[in-house]
Amino acid sequence: MHVLIVTDQHPDSLGGVQVALRLQRKFLERAGHTVSIAAPALHRRGYVVAPADRAAYIDLPSTSITRDREYGITLPGRRSDRALDRALAARAAAGAGPVDLVHIQGDFWGAMIGLRAARRHGLPVMFTMHNNVDEGTRAVTPLAPLAFAGLRAWRRCAVGRVPRQKRAETRTSAPGAWRYLAELTAGAALVTAPSGHFAAELEEHGVARSVEVTQGGVDDELIGAVRAVERTERSRPRLVWLGRMSGEKRVLEFVEALGKSGVDADVALHGAGLLLSKVERRIVALGLQDRVRVAGPVPYEAALAAMREADALVQTSIGFETQGLTPYEAAALGTPTIFCDENIFTDLAVSPAWLAADASVSALAESLRAAVSEIAKRPAELRVPAAAGDRLLQSAKTAAMVKLYEGVLGR
Repeated sequence: MHVLIVTDQHPDSLGGVQVALRLQRKFLERAGHTVSIAAPALHRRGYVVAPADRAAYIDLPSTSITRDREYGITLPGRRSDRALDRALAARAAAGAGPVDLVHIQGDFWGAMIGLRAARRHGLPVMFTMHNNVDEGTRAVTPLAPLAFAGLRAWRRCAVGRVPRQKRAETRTSAPGAWRYLAELTAGAALVTAPSGHFAAELEEHGVARSVEVTQGGVDDELIGAVRAVERTERSRPRLVWLGRMSGEKRVLEFVEALGKSGVDADVALHGAGLLLSKVERRIVALGLQDRVRVAGPVPYEAALAAMREADALVQTSIGFETQGLTPYEAAALGTPTIFCDENIFTDLAVSPAWLAADASVSALAESLRAAVSEIAKRPAELRVPAAAGDRLLQSAKTAAMVKLYEGVLGR
């Protein structure tokens, strides 16, 4: 089958969703299927897509929306329609064949572009909701209600009215982002989410009556290669944090907790974002330079190597992640996690692990103390068993996804 995936950001930009998309394409194509991924073209320097991947990526006309030019926006409309249709026609002529199904994995312009494409070509739609739009929007602006109203209006202008038979259902959804998402997915053949807790939340807020769980996996070959590398000797435990340095990720709270905990550990922060300079200043202010290092953004393979090398990953966001991929990657590599989000802790369900008692800096500091103390006493024992990590591999997740595609097409 030929699956068209449409998303909000280019798969080669930074982010957990982007990692998931790259893996989905790789393993679906390995299983004999064709995948085209349509997304806004990247604008940052140094963007080089491997020759083997170029045909699969459809770069839509876009405008950069961040200072580092990492992320862009493509306005849904005739221009993006024409660009997408030209690229799909070229792929079909080259032997890819026509698209069978549109899999939307975006919540904003990508979703609208995907819905327009499905309507033009008479194709079924499957939605995967990766982002908690309600939580994320409220975390960054006090004008969230206005933003949600604007999104609903934009969706209507770009896509049209909600199908008549679906209007009553969308009116029963919760207000805010939930109603916008319900209207967005109203015509979808299937709605999925990457974790059990977020699937339940989507159902509870009326986005869809039934939401399947399509958990993101980790790259079999990369995990195998990184697992094969021996971890280096260390004089004290090593902790690693990875992610976008923004408010909802609670990176500043992590730095504060490190200062409060007084743990004797080496800590590396991988990532960048709006809070990077504040993080660096706070590390200096707390006198943590001898223990805490800001490594900045790194390629995906280097991020995996950093997780493998660490004695524990620290996951700090709460209520924002719909899956939280890094603890899954860490577990596949044998590295346990110090959790702040109970939902991710419960969904992943591997041992060893530590969970902060609540959202406070003090609770995180106490978890850091407990984890580092245990690791220092028996570092070789506190690793996630390989058998637990194997169930997280992408090959297993792709087989389940193909069954869902076949079910949608069978309808």
